[in-house]
Amino acid sequence: MELNKTYFYTASIIYWKHLLLNDNYKEVIVSSLRYLYEKKLINVYAFVIMPNHIHLIWELLQMNGKEMPHASFMKHTSHIFLEMLRKDASQKLSEYKVESLTRNHQFWQRDALPIVLYTDKVFLQKLNYIHNNPLQEKWRLSQEPWDYKYSSAGFYENGKDNFGFLRHFSEWQ
Repeated sequence: MELNKTYFYTASIIYWKHLLLNDNYKEVIVSSLRYLYEKKLINVYAFVIMPNHIHLIWELLQMNGKEMPHASFMKHTSHIFLEMLRKDASQKLSEYKVESLTRNHQFWQRDALPIVLYTDKVFLQKLNYIHNNPLQEKWRLSQEPWDYKYSSAGFYENGKDNFGFLRHFSEWQ
């Protein structure tokens, strides 16, 4: 991924576990995005947090020290997930154990998928995909896109940013 480009980004929890079903884990994602936004490292145009993956439309603006913002996001959220599981659900922690020289546990799959967005048409197609994800038959997390709390759909429906980090599509490019 490169700076000053906007991406449709998908990151999945390892083994497709439903770690993000619990709202406390969703709040880790939200607070991490807010932090990066407040530091002017990213712009977030859309997001959804599903039980086992996230989708974002975000722009990477500048490095976080020596790291790209997406790397900081993945590392920070993993660290917090580890601490939370150690404290609250130590028996679940073993589900994320890995054989690795660099870590004992892993939360995000290694195959995060970034797709550069160049046109309004593709941007809007990905925006609609993100907002309709909770309505899929597999999930049925809400009746309407804007009713799902952990999504930017409400922002696009009523203009209110309940997360403190969203930018509207009209501000893109």
